[in-house]
Amino acid sequence: METLFKIVDFVKKNIRGVLAGADLLSLVAAFVAAATLKFGGIVLLPTWYVPAIPWLFFTDLAVTAAFFLWRRIYNRMWQFFVSRDYGELLLCVCASQVLTTALFFNLWSVYTRDFLTYMSLTWMIFLLLTILTRAAVLFLYRGWRSHVLAETEEGKKKNVLIIGAGGAAHRLITELRGINFVNRYRVVGLIDDNARKKGEYLDGVRVFGGRDIILEVARRLDVDEIFFAVPSASETDKKEILNICNKTGCVLKTLPRIAAVSPDGSLGAQLRKVDYTDLLGREPIKADLTGAFAMLKDRVVLVTGGGGSIGGELVRQIAASGVTKQLLIFDIAENGAYELQQEIRRKHPDVDLHVLIGSVRDKQRLEEVFAEYHPDYVYHAAAHKHVPLMEDNPKEAVKNNVLGTYNLASTADRFGVKRFVMISTDKAVNPTNVMGATKRICEKIVQAYNSRSATDFVCVRFGNVLGSSGSVIPLFKEQIEAGGPVTVTHPDIIRYFMMIPEAVSLVLQAGAYAKGGEIFILDMGQPVKIRELAENLIRLSGHVPGEDIEIKYTGLREGEKLYEELLIGEEGIQKTENNLIYVAKPTEIDGDALFAKVGAVADAINDMSHTETIDWIKSLVPNFTPKNTEYNESKHE
Repeated sequence: METLFKIVDFVKKNIRGVLAGADLLSLVAAFVAAATLKFGGIVLLPTWYVPAIPWLFFTDLAVTAAFFLWRRIYNRMWQFFVSRDYGELLLCVCASQVLTTALFFNLWSVYTRDFLTYMSLTWMIFLLLTILTRAAVLFLYRGWRSHVLAETEEGKKKNVLIIGAGGAAHRLITELRGINFVNRYRVVGLIDDNARKKGEYLDGVRVFGGRDIILEVARRLDVDEIFFAVPSASETDKKEILNICNKTGCVLKTLPRIAAVSPDGSLGAQLRKVDYTDLLGREPIKADLTGAFAMLKDRVVLVTGGGGSIGGELVRQIAASGVTKQLLIFDIAENGAYELQQEIRRKHPDVDLHVLIGSVRDKQRLEEVFAEYHPDYVYHAAAHKHVPLMEDNPKEAVKNNVLGTYNLASTADRFGVKRFVMISTDKAVNPTNVMGATKRICEKIVQAYNSRSATDFVCVRFGNVLGSSGSVIPLFKEQIEAGGPVTVTHPDIIRYFMMIPEAVSLVLQAGAYAKGGEIFILDMGQPVKIRELAENLIRLSGHVPGEDIEIKYTGLREGEKLYEELLIGEEGIQKTENNLIYVAKPTEIDGDALFAKVGAVADAINDMSHTETIDWIKSLVPNFTPKNTEYNESKHE
């Protein structure tokens, strides 16, 4: 085996010399074979031919070499089949033989027929041998990759089960048998829910049945990887099938949706690993942002918290539209803001982007920014959002969320901003934690300002976003990489989830619908069990839940619910033009009383105790039922 590797390595490094030597031997063989066929052998050559044969051979060799070098025949990659290369080879051989024959034709004009017959035989034999040497390189290379590399540990073939037995599966099988994949994969079976296809063969691969036998077939055929090749499948079907596949412990890969599949490109190259987004089980949300971007055209747009997950995506989508006059990132965290600035400058160099470091707590800094840039639209995504941290730090939640929103809203009102859109949360509905309760106060501030300002003030409320900083997905991934355990607070806890780009696109669209005072609510689809999410992530990482990676239940954290709500009971709900965006009926708010209490707490917050702070929050949010241990213990003393 080692000797074979050395030979192959030598040929690969010296392919031009090897082919040139093979062509020389082929020309010699062609002269000898033609003499044998025409005259019965070299020794039987006519006397008129013997003295001139060395001249004829070396002339033919020189002319052929000149044509081969001119057309760069030895610079071609003959380990791959390219019809144009073989066409060039044919032309060079034919041209060289015709020219050689013409040069020597007058010497044997008496023997014209014998000479032309001999040279024709030489030409045909030489052409055949040169093609065979190139074909030998092609098939030896393929065989080496297929059989030699397949025996190495790194190149060992993997058994593949393909979900689907249609056109995409046919293309995929063909590619996996091609030179780029032949040493890596062996397609051992197909799965298709069409009962009529069961037992049939596609390109020699058997269709074993539907999704109900995936586990059995994967085990019986010793499957290593499963490829999902049904680009037209609904997201619900895809989720159900991938959840079954996920239980096999195999590596899962999928083709993109049919609209994203390149009709001309390699399907094998378009395969990607299945991730948690494939297991959401719903169609991707595509919002029509025409109205939103028309609204922002030639305007100055300010995004607070622009370096965070939601704020950053707002900046990305607005920058990609290229419609704004200026785009402002306002954030206290310089690292995230800097990284986003570099990304936007790289992808959208024409956008007039400014990064402004500051906190919404700092009213003077806000006034400086508004006085200098005069933003027309404000998207307020700056907030403390981590539930457990805010339970321990309620004063900071009030300072940043409540007072920060109050400062920003009052500044926006004073400088005549056209529209103010605040990002809220489902945790503001019947809150049980400090973070959610402070966000509910923020909603009230926004609605109260709308009733007295020329600015349109609105809120957009949604649940969790997958993959945002500090969210459950990055945490689970870190825990899995560390070998576990994966911590889940409760086996029955559920949450609404949406992808960050989806949520932000709906925020932009909702902002375009606004008339002022609304709380827009995004349809988050079906809630997801966090336990199932953890199990799926463990399986997608190639482990078995409960065996390789333990799932540990730690109990509900302070302020945490088993489930979240998106609507306060008394608000009511109405549809908008988008079926995924609803609007809650504005509630009556005593703005004077609210602003008086917020103004008072701004001066007193630093001297307030933990309990006093939560009492103050509760005074503004009567349906707030604190789960905070320190607070509840103090009330029972």
